Amino acid sequence: MWPYPRTLAHRGGGTLAPENTLAALRCGLAYGYRAVEFDVMLAADGVLVVVHDPELGRTVAGSGAIHDYTAAQLGAMEAGAWFGPTFAGEGVPTFDAVVAYCKAQRIWMNIEIKPAPGFELATGEAVASATRAHFSEEIAAGELLPLLSSFSIVALEAARQAAPALARGWLVEAIPSDWAQKAKELGVLALHCDHQQLTHALALAIKEEGLGLFCYTVNTPERASELLAWGVDGFCTDRIDLITPS
Repeated sequence: MWPYPRTLAHRGGGTLAPENTLAALRCGLAYGYRAVEFDVMLAADGVLVVVHDPELGRTVAGSGAIHDYTAAQLGAMEAGAWFGPTFAGEGVPTFDAVVAYCKAQRIWMNIEIKPAPGFELATGEAVASATRAHFSEEIAAGELLPLLSSFSIVALEAARQAAPALARGWLVEAIPSDWAQKAKELGVLALHCDHQQLTHALALAIKEEGLGLFCYTVNTPERASELLAWGVDGFCTDRIDLITPS
């Protein structure tokens, strides 16, 4: 039920590079990670960009919302210097640029649809449509495809309508009591949850339901081993220096 890699570099390079940048992808690859998770939202001009926060200020210098700026403007902003001087000059990359890099380097992608409030439907549709276009040959050939995921049910439903051939994962923090029914309604392949909210019994129940089970963000080898022993299919990590990719 889970045909994907087990260990993913969180936002590209975990704690070793500025998140959601091309530098992060290069860092993850340097540590042997050929599977990555990253976040995608819409810029003002409708172009998809790879960034986590809907507001500037934490990882991208500036003020205002991501959707107040075009992709070109965001690309010219400073998204690396906050992490360290060696990363100065890294901008917010476009989704197209990240996909191109990952395809060239044979890096598998868990693409998180991260809509700003009010943009759930548009972002879900745009991410799914763009991913479908990037992987049209792979879809036709029946090859392994990226996995779309989101906390937003509206975005997941929009993605299903736009690109039904692309599998989806439903992101939650704490797993709700109606998880089995909701997952069935959403038609998702996997449930993605905060590993700290997962119990052994719940992991077994999810697997018995036939769903994939993915956890975020697992940062010790001991916890990673425990979760895998519970039947967890995969997880992302910030500690790509401690956990060997598999």
